[in-house]
Amino acid sequence: MSLLPYPRLTPWVIRLAMLNGVVLLLLETLFTSPALHAALAFDPAAAFAHPWSFVSYMFVHGGFMHLALNLLGLVVFGSAVESRMGSRQFILFYLYCGIFAAGISMILGRMMDVGPFVGASGAILGLMVAFAMFWPDAEMLIFPLPVPIRAKTLVTVVIGIELVLALRAHSDGIAHPAHLGGALAGWIFLRVQHLSRREPAEPARSVERVVMVQSGASDEPERRAPATPVRKRPRIEVDAMAVELDRVLDKISAQGLSSLTVAERSFLDEASKRKQRGVH
Repeated sequence: MSLLPYPRLTPWVIRLAMLNGVVLLLLETLFTSPALHAALAFDPAAAFAHPWSFVSYMFVHGGFMHLALNLLGLVVFGSAVESRMGSRQFILFYLYCGIFAAGISMILGRMMDVGPFVGASGAILGLMVAFAMFWPDAEMLIFPLPVPIRAKTLVTVVIGIELVLALRAHSDGIAHPAHLGGALAGWIFLRVQHLSRREPAEPARSVERVVMVQSGASDEPERRAPATPVRKRPRIEVDAMAVELDRVLDKISAQGLSSLTVAERSFLDEASKRKQRGVH
């Protein structure tokens, strides 16, 4: 397989792999009682008599090859899904798919022959569906196929095969209804999650509102338009000396220098001195 988004092993994938391996080792060496194995398996006909079996069956396998196939799916698909979901949501999703798979098997067991079963295949099918929904166009190399196959195509084919086998009259000893239940659980979970995260449609046009609030008001407006700075007009300072100088010069121009009073002459001298000093 190639082009996996997150090839590295993730925390819960490692823990689940180790837990399944330890359980198989203990059941094959120390706890070999058939009664214990039967109590841990999920029996659709006696599910409520053994309520713990809705979870326990996921950690029990029929042998090394059964475990190896499930661990392969867990590593390949689970690592990527856990990296995308986060560890906490991933383990809840994994358990949910496994429990849902058992529940579907219990319901279908009333209409078809579904015997006791063990294994994490239902949860693994849920992970495969999640992978295909997250990365539908991811290319994967599946032995012995010579060309890559897209994730959504692979999962569709696997689910189709499981459906055909589940509808066959005779049982092959494999819990195909549980596999389909796990796949359905994964699809429902992610579909509901996707719908719950959909953002409401944006309004056709946005409206800027300027809310005037009196001083001391307790409620703040939800949105305030930024205040537009008011350009101050330059203040025209009135120069009394310049006005008076203009008046005196106009008087000289009209009536002559002799018409000035003593005060006007003194003002004209002072203005002349200020001009010479460069004082305006």
